[in-house]
Amino acid sequence: MWKYNFEFDCIVIGAGHAGCEAAYAASKMGISTLLLTISLDTIAKLSCNPSIGGTAKGHIVREIDALGGIMGKIADSSCIHYRMLNSSKGAAVRSPRAQADKQLYQQNMKYFLENCQNLEIKQGLAESLIVENNKAIGITTKEGVAYYGKTVILTTGTFLKGKMFIGHHSFEGGRLGELSSNTLSDSLKSLNLKVGRLKTGTPPRINVRSIDFSKVEKQPSDENICFSFDEIQKPAQKVDCFITYTNANTKKIISEDLNKSALYSGIIKSKGPRYCPSIEDKIVRFADKPRHQVFLEPEGLTTNEVYVNGMSTSLPMDTQIKFIKSIEGLENAEITRPAYAIEYDYIESSQIKPSLEAKIIDNLYFAGQINGTTGYEEAAAQGLIAGINAACKIQNKKDFILKRSESYIGVMIDDLISKDLDEPYRMFTSRAEYRLLLRQDNADIRLRHYGYELGLITEKQMDITKEKKQILESEIKFLKKTFVTFENTNILLSKLLCRPEFNYQKLYNQYPEIVKKYPSVISDQIEFELKYEGYIKRQQIEVAKYKKIEKILIPSNFDFSKVTGLRNEAKEKLKKFNPPNLSIASRLSGISPADISILIVALEKNLF
Repeated sequence: MWKYNFEFDCIVIGAGHAGCEAAYAASKMGISTLLLTISLDTIAKLSCNPSIGGTAKGHIVREIDALGGIMGKIADSSCIHYRMLNSSKGAAVRSPRAQADKQLYQQNMKYFLENCQNLEIKQGLAESLIVENNKAIGITTKEGVAYYGKTVILTTGTFLKGKMFIGHHSFEGGRLGELSSNTLSDSLKSLNLKVGRLKTGTPPRINVRSIDFSKVEKQPSDENICFSFDEIQKPAQKVDCFITYTNANTKKIISEDLNKSALYSGIIKSKGPRYCPSIEDKIVRFADKPRHQVFLEPEGLTTNEVYVNGMSTSLPMDTQIKFIKSIEGLENAEITRPAYAIEYDYIESSQIKPSLEAKIIDNLYFAGQINGTTGYEEAAAQGLIAGINAACKIQNKKDFILKRSESYIGVMIDDLISKDLDEPYRMFTSRAEYRLLLRQDNADIRLRHYGYELGLITEKQMDITKEKKQILESEIKFLKKTFVTFENTNILLSKLLCRPEFNYQKLYNQYPEIVKKYPSVISDQIEFELKYEGYIKRQQIEVAKYKKIEKILIPSNFDFSKVTGLRNEAKEKLKKFNPPNLSIASRLSGISPADISILIVALEKNLF
């Protein structure tokens, strides 16, 4: 084994969305960083859907940007179709989503990272961790090279013993046409880390020239939507997406061939994402539904390939061809790449700290699908946090931990470290109990100061956020004290804006000599803050209550078995997760309010 003659502060394994954010954050914070990837040509590859954002996922991308991460900026420089999901619903659940030009996104990310200071990018297939005195100190590769580092971040995606399935045919690989990492998970097991198995999948791609667009619904791009809070040069061209539907014939074809599915024939044993089911799952679980939506989403400006969203499957190729051709508008569709399912190894997330560092191996961090999550956005957010905390450790700073009450990223990581996962974890707005406080429009005001303190946000960026906050506070104060005449009645502008038939634009149109005109990023937020003021205050009170138990820390060597009155089930669960504070302990499944009361007494008496 040839030793690379330079020790890095941080080694990041894997250059997917988690790895890119981790490497950027660590290097931006001033520590020497190595990004090691199986292939330099697949950095930030959009393995499945070439889209960024979505329900709750769009919130996460905006939070990443607010903290100083890069996904939102690279997306805005590469996206060719935008939508604001749930635009007709309440502000808390509105989420931006966009289709990226697949190749452009990769190219922009790779070029950006190649020009980052303190960052080296190298090609190599990681084989095993180097651990001494219970500390991760490096990695060995298949190419016979050993890289040494003070911290190591694993962001392996679906590549740990990845195995793909198309019908009854299976083969190794981390993605279609790419190698898998077959020894690294054995290295983790040898370190007494618990390794499990999960499944995900992807739909077929088809040639755009084989689609009959006269039979499908057009879905044009929305305007004035972006992910980044900073000014980014966007692609000039926008494209349309399209919608069609499955039918009774589609259902018949799939039902008759269920025994050929790797999922339903029993070849695949592991669990897939319940909220992103395969088309076989949809047919079986929602048997009463006459049809399912199918979204036709272009993969880029310089390719004819179209992503068939909603048709993920592990059925064999001949069945895929039949059911695709049964769909209206796709009668002559030509499949360019088959759908497939993939199984891969992951580590049970009860083994990680809130910082994403391993509990039993110092200086080893995990981010992305290796922690049991699914989705580019969830992975990128974890990568950002892992990169920040690796840098903090090198710089002797305290861990950077986001709370549930201040970010979706905090919700996700808290869920990962406090819940037993039996399927890939995906973020939804329903997972956040304080979602009115965690809207996508206010992520900069909530989080940008953290990015500034960490050195990921510039003073100029911070000044822009401060100015925005001052404008919001000033305008809300003005609207709350200014009366106007409406329908022969004196009424406060704030009360008028809260009426269902009013929005800020209508308020300005009605009283242009009084109400100031602002861009939608300001006016929408003013409207949200006033219309939901009562609910927001209620959630703020709840947050204040939880802050009290968050401050009650549980020592890492606390012996739960010695706590008198604590149920055996509670002792086992607390021992497994070893929560760092009472707030996290209270959210463990199987832990009752009575258990928490007993713990409070035990902690006060220092029974450890």
